Amino acid sequence: MAGAVREKAAAGREERGAGSGGPSAARRPAARRGRRLRLPGRRVLIAVLLAAAVLGGFAAWALYGSNWLRVERVAVSGTDVLDADEVLDAARVSEDVPMATVDTDAVEARLAAELPRIDSVDVDRVWPHRVEVTVTERRPAVLLRKGESFVEVDDEGVRFATVRTPPAKVPIVEMQVADSPSLDRFGRQRLRESAVRVAGALSESVRRDTRTILVRSYDSVTLELTGGRTVLWGSAERGVAKTKALAAVMKAERDARYFDVSVPSAPAASSS
Repeated sequence: MAGAVREKAAAGREERGAGSGGPSAARRPAARRGRRLRLPGRRVLIAVLLAAAVLGGFAAWALYGSNWLRVERVAVSGTDVLDADEVLDAARVSEDVPMATVDTDAVEARLAAELPRIDSVDVDRVWPHRVEVTVTERRPAVLLRKGESFVEVDDEGVRFATVRTPPAKVPIVEMQVADSPSLDRFGRQRLRESAVRVAGALSESVRRDTRTILVRSYDSVTLELTGGRTVLWGSAERGVAKTKALAAVMKAERDARYFDVSVPSAPAASSS
């Protein structure tokens, strides 16, 4: 009886082992399957790397060695006083060179250094064949006399050009400070700068009508306008408030010829 039970139990173990494959039998096929999966993975990686190398080499050749992406034209826009040829000469961008070799930052730096009239400049590659140079020129806020010529000064006080013929509707600064204590205290340069600040604060319409900005001292700046009109501005301080006060008093006193906004809270006007 006991022998029959042992035989039955052994037979059961054999059946379970045959159904599950046993521990060692399960591990061996898994290991073989793992080895078969890793080999194709390496091949795919190698293929991807080779493809990337080929594409990278092709891209480098297309950018630097081919005729597909080369400079065929340099276009200039935004010039007014400057001539486009001046800008091209200063930019020194060669045609028939790879677009990728055009150093746009270096071109912008050259233009700013060689053409002071340029306020800002943007150089862009327009693929596949064009380089665009977009210029913004400085605008004169005032003119300073220099012998028989005029120095153009922008609203930041930058002197950027000397011209023989003054541009229209730009005020000329006249300095009458020889006997002024302000000359010793502030110096001629700072007094000129105050005239630039005054010009920068003016409304567009008043600036167009201003013929002369007369500086007698730091606290005495006078505008001489068209039509024989005069504006006592005072110092360059509180420019925004003075501009608003001048607009209001000019509107209220249309026939006036003399305006005083040196104290903008109490502007005055008269016909004489």
